[in-house]
Amino acid sequence: MLGIKEIASYLPENKISNYDKKEKFEMDDDFIENKIGVRCQAIKEIDEKASDLCVKAFEILLKKQNIDKKEIDCCIVVTQNPDYNIPHTSAIVHGKLELSQQCACFDISLGCSGYVYGLSAIISFMKNNCLEHGLLFTADPYSDIIDSEDKNTALLFGDGATVTYIGKDGIFIPKDFSFGTNGKDYRELFCEEKLYMNGRAVFNFTATTIPKHIQQLLEKNGLEDKDIDKYVLHQGSKYIVDTIRKRLKVSEDKVPFDMHEYGNTVSSSIPIILEKEMLKEENKRFLISGFGVGLSWGSAIIEKV
Repeated sequence: MLGIKEIASYLPENKISNYDKKEKFEMDDDFIENKIGVRCQAIKEIDEKASDLCVKAFEILLKKQNIDKKEIDCCIVVTQNPDYNIPHTSAIVHGKLELSQQCACFDISLGCSGYVYGLSAIISFMKNNCLEHGLLFTADPYSDIIDSEDKNTALLFGDGATVTYIGKDGIFIPKDFSFGTNGKDYRELFCEEKLYMNGRAVFNFTATTIPKHIQQLLEKNGLEDKDIDKYVLHQGSKYIVDTIRKRLKVSEDKVPFDMHEYGNTVSSSIPIILEKEMLKEENKRFLISGFGVGLSWGSAIIEKV
């Protein structure tokens, strides 16, 4: 059965401290720790592109999992900041990794919900086309589109990339997915040249829509809170994660928060946490949920075999 065999993450070593911006943006330690939850942001090199971050994530994957690159028959990149308009970034990653020419490659243009959509897409695509070894990359280098003078975005986002190895005899198998879109409000999180975010509108969206959405997914599958070992939520900000957790009435220990030292990595935030939480023996069933740009959201239940 197709599922997740391994996940690897790459975060740039270069960090920018939000404490150094306290005077500029007139904020205190409590705002940094408990509102945004980002002490520092991981920032790529100026000349690095999404494909470069993907390659670095793959190099880390190779240290964890024995993979024959010739066997990879599907390569998907989730990004809204591709290397170029043309071609698709997955083709560039394919070339840099020297994958087989019998490998399907395509991009998915989604942000914060992108990992959930991507996971559903790669498993469905591989299953329907009898493929056996897939790579799902996430890489959204937001440092290229951030306005350093905009408090709403300049404190939040960090760069990073992940790769999820999908294959037969996966360790974790997605059991059910659920998705949603509110396209009429797309301008609340929007980029023409630089990223614009209406922080209040995005918070209201996540606080009202996502808890109900998660509860509906649980009910659809006949599950209760006691049946979920960990909720892995997109790391929008600490305040957003805390608000969703409280509205779901879930204990803090079941909702990991892990963006203090690198920031909001968009589509990479869920797999960065999953990589760590999958290793813990007590975690048998996850509920993952991504939400943001679009406005778009998606959740899934993932179970250990």
